[in-house]
Amino acid sequence: MEELTSCRQAIENCLATHTFSIAHLYKEEKAMDMHIHDCYELYYSISGGRQFLIDNRFYSIAPGDLFIINQYESHKLTQIDSCVHERIVLSIHPEYLKSLSSTETDLDYCFSYRQSEVTHKLSLSREQQKRFLYFIDKIISAKGYAHDIIERAAFMELIAMINSLFKTFCRKQPAKAPDKELAGYKYNHQVDDILSYINRNIANPITIDTLAGEFFLSESYICRIFKSATGTTINKYITARRISIAKALLNEGASVNEAFEKSGFSDYSNFFKAFTKAVGISPKKYAGLSVS
Repeated sequence: MEELTSCRQAIENCLATHTFSIAHLYKEEKAMDMHIHDCYELYYSISGGRQFLIDNRFYSIAPGDLFIINQYESHKLTQIDSCVHERIVLSIHPEYLKSLSSTETDLDYCFSYRQSEVTHKLSLSREQQKRFLYFIDKIISAKGYAHDIIERAAFMELIAMINSLFKTFCRKQPAKAPDKELAGYKYNHQVDDILSYINRNIANPITIDTLAGEFFLSESYICRIFKSATGTTINKYITARRISIAKALLNEGASVNEAFEKSGFSDYSNFFKAFTKAVGISPKKYAGLSVS
């Protein structure tokens, strides 16, 4: 399998082939804004970094950290442009992973199991890091006869290992709050409260004026601290979260109107434009794909 050098290219290739793609990235590719996409993502950090925002949760990034993100979770890397940030990203088509599962082994588990405080991050030990990289190398090094079989077998072993680690973590660890002490970064409790408020009230109208009144802060100050902490604007974050909710509802069989009403958009035209821009197809077409 070809090792790609762009996250966007990996996503496009994954969606086109309905399988999976691997990208090896450095700081040269600028991080995307708050976004969602129709494939699972495994994000393995080689050099560490500053912080990851997944939905409403902050995570620090250390070498050997593995992040598990499904197709409904909005996410963004922040404050990485000025530092070396080497990572390996796997884009995985959900249906491909399900097709590899058996009645006894659900390889989709680490992406689909989402209790309220489940972590998105696994901090791999040295031995686990070596094992992870061993499978990656085996996949991208497969050439010639039976290369597809070798790629698939190594990929399945990799995902089985990750699911095993994820299950073990969920059994042994108590519900874990987002990382509060981020390396080189002062955690902003005001922004944490703002994110919690937004996610509790995401189905209702939320404006910057509303937030300013709720937290007794000026509009300019609340916009500034939010952008500084998350790397994105309040409005972009709210839109990304609402699209994530709409996608999940449509995937569960809700009508387009139900998804529009329950995701918090106040205007159907804005919902249609924002959804189509973020997902690449209209809500109606997405609903049709989910049903099929």
